Amino acid sequence: MEFLDWTWNYIIVFLIVLSALIFVHEWGHYWVARHNGVRVEVFSIGFGPEVFGRTNEAGTRWKIGLIPLGGYVKMFGEDDSREGDDDELVELTDEEKSVSFHHKSLGQRAAIVAAGPAVNFLFAIVAFAGLAIFQGNPVPLSVVGEIIPGSAAAEAEFQSGDIILAIDNREVKTFDGLRQVVIANPDRPLVFDVQRDGKIFKITATPKAAVGRDGEPQNIGQLGIRPHLEHLRYDRADPFTALWLGTERTVILTYRILIYIGEMINGQRDADDLGGPLRIAKISGDMAQLGLSQVILLMAMLSVNLGLINLFPIPMLDGGHLAFYAVEAVRGRPLGPKAQEYGFRFGLILVLVLFVFVTWNDVTFLLE
Repeated sequence: MEFLDWTWNYIIVFLIVLSALIFVHEWGHYWVARHNGVRVEVFSIGFGPEVFGRTNEAGTRWKIGLIPLGGYVKMFGEDDSREGDDDELVELTDEEKSVSFHHKSLGQRAAIVAAGPAVNFLFAIVAFAGLAIFQGNPVPLSVVGEIIPGSAAAEAEFQSGDIILAIDNREVKTFDGLRQVVIANPDRPLVFDVQRDGKIFKITATPKAAVGRDGEPQNIGQLGIRPHLEHLRYDRADPFTALWLGTERTVILTYRILIYIGEMINGQRDADDLGGPLRIAKISGDMAQLGLSQVILLMAMLSVNLGLINLFPIPMLDGGHLAFYAVEAVRGRPLGPKAQEYGFRFGLILVLVLFVFVTWNDVTFLLE
């Protein structure tokens, strides 16, 4: 029974999450390709031998592969020729050229390639917005979580779990309201009404002035506490506000990922936090046990990661194709076949090395 529970909670949930995100990504390529008159031959979730499939009226084979760790859309005419019955290359007819990916304009090809990552970002916005509408936007309450050593809160002997009811007789209910009062009062004693173990008493603490990167004090108060993430209030948003919140969260998450990558490249942060399929499976299972809303939240975050990674200018990824198209736009003609072949070989090696590296990180993480 434990094995079955583990299989469902981790393996099955992970495959569902991964397949849904891959479908979203590949559907972006498919939809824009079809709207630009390109014939799509295969839409596959997974690689390897076909497990199940059907062909629609447009001639696209929709199928599920045996190895459910990726997917692809195969478009007609991704090169400028095709193989005949004797395996020799045959030039495309005018009718075939009209539905060939290769014979579309540079702008159309770039739009088709960029559509996959774009739909990943759009999915994240909609998912975040849906959570804000139906579950509500999480708002941390004025409850003490982690206390930073050496901070004003530590010196005043706050404890994790303390509920801050008021500051200088002004009621506070949310952590943001608490933060605003503290920020506005650097180096000024504040009297906190605190509830602990059912008892209410007062604590006096003096927020310390924040120190800037130049070492100079700033006119911003810091108490030295973080919110308690088990004490949240959920405020539901109307659809327009929810879409704004979804867009904002997607942009902020994208920015933070880029900052993390920049710090990793500069040596300010190590790469131990980079995770692959095994760690995603573990996180997916853990989130699934917390409820559907947490799975949707995870999917939104992974969708941003998937969209952003695919935009990196690495051959084999969408960003690599877009980089080739940028060169084509500047030169007025595409790179030669040899240059593209070497580029894709380099991209394949880089992707394989990265896959091995994150898998090693996953194994190390799971064995800790």
